[in-house]
Amino acid sequence: MVSAARLPRPLLPVMAVVSVALVACGTESAGSGAVHSGVDRSELEARARAAQVSIKNVYVTKVPGYEVAKQSVGVLGADGFSATYVEQETGARIRLAVDQGSMDAASCPKAPLRGGNGGMGDGAKCLRDGKGWYRTSGKQHEYASEVDGRLVQVTADTGTVDRATLRKAAEAAHAASDTELDAVLPPQQSSGGQPAGRGDLPPVGDGAPNNKVGATG
Repeated sequence: MVSAARLPRPLLPVMAVVSVALVACGTESAGSGAVHSGVDRSELEARARAAQVSIKNVYVTKVPGYEVAKQSVGVLGADGFSATYVEQETGARIRLAVDQGSMDAASCPKAPLRGGNGGMGDGAKCLRDGKGWYRTSGKQHEYASEVDGRLVQVTADTGTVDRATLRKAAEAAHAASDTELDAVLPPQQSSGGQPAGRGDLPPVGDGAPNNKVGATG
């Protein structure tokens, strides 16, 4: 049975795509995996933990013309993973969501699509397609497949992404390599850095605060 639907908690604010120029600035390829990232595996695991994502749930896909919007990358449920791919010229979006779960003929019509508001809560029409399910609900459609105990869902609006393109995205979805993890995982926020400036610190001497009357706090 499919795990209960849980709303994703984005790691970074999800910014609306208002223009092709804005999308171009906010997106970055997840990498082809052809060149090693040079990042230590332990660092990648630390970045995944900081993102509250199980590194095994981080999947990527590849569709010509689409790039992952870095601001869309977020945790799904307890430790699942979600990211949105954007077509640079049209702004069309494909959402990739990965979480623990399964799907069969009984649960398929009951499980919500992962594409946002459209279709959420509505019954889905299911059609077996290859190793997974092709599902439609409202103005959205989705390919859902079970891989190693994980439910991989690739969802889009029917008006902007055709079924053939969505199927290609689903077929290309795979567990991220180290290079792809480095490209898609948010960087760790440093807890160090210089302290905030104090207006009452003298420019010379031992740096003790100036506590005289009228000093800036």
